[in-house]
Amino acid sequence: MNCLENTLDRLNWPEIGAQLDAEGCVVLPRLFDIDMARSLARQIAAPEVHRVRLEASDLGRGELLYFGEAMPDGVAQWRNALYRRLVAIADRWNASLGVERRYPAELVHFLSRNHKAGQRRAQSHLNRLGVEDHMSLHQRADGEHVFPMQIVVLLSEPGVDFVGGEFVMTEQRPRMQSRPMVLPLKLGDVAVIATAGRPFKGAKGYYRVNLKHAISRVREGERVGMELFFHDAP
Repeated sequence: MNCLENTLDRLNWPEIGAQLDAEGCVVLPRLFDIDMARSLARQIAAPEVHRVRLEASDLGRGELLYFGEAMPDGVAQWRNALYRRLVAIADRWNASLGVERRYPAELVHFLSRNHKAGQRRAQSHLNRLGVEDHMSLHQRADGEHVFPMQIVVLLSEPGVDFVGGEFVMTEQRPRMQSRPMVLPLKLGDVAVIATAGRPFKGAKGYYRVNLKHAISRVREGERVGMELFFHDAP
């Protein structure tokens, strides 16, 4: 755990916060080492993982593998540690938008707040996309208590394990065309992205812009990724 904390402490968090403020996303290159990424990707075969087809919820084509309460210890530690460092940014976003609510310093206390409000469905998952599979534009912001950021990790190597499968985001501002963004993720890269919205400073102050994310069609091979959420769903 100390190694994890040291790794995260070496990152430039003011710069990370500034990029999240400006773009609603930031890529942290190779934050997961290759061995850890490959080990997590192999868990797609774990029998205890709850599997759901993307087609069942009209979210594209492919497979989601939910951790539920069986999240691997290493992944849980990463999620807890990243939450601690993102809380200050989340609080600042709320303050910018005039939202009074603030977030607890520890994830366990925020999840307790979720559960008391009836949000008990864990959302963190692996995703596996084969040839012709994709993930449609979406966001996961259901419930009273939603953390404004989430984590995306690529567990396969582009150009080696798969071709295509680019991670895509769109940002919609009022009365403007959607702005597309492509995050050029590599094996082991971690992206922090806005869950559903972020504050944007306009001529008359801050207002909320809407974001969604997707994964483009995989043309060759198999793409495995992971999404970690800091809030549960109703």
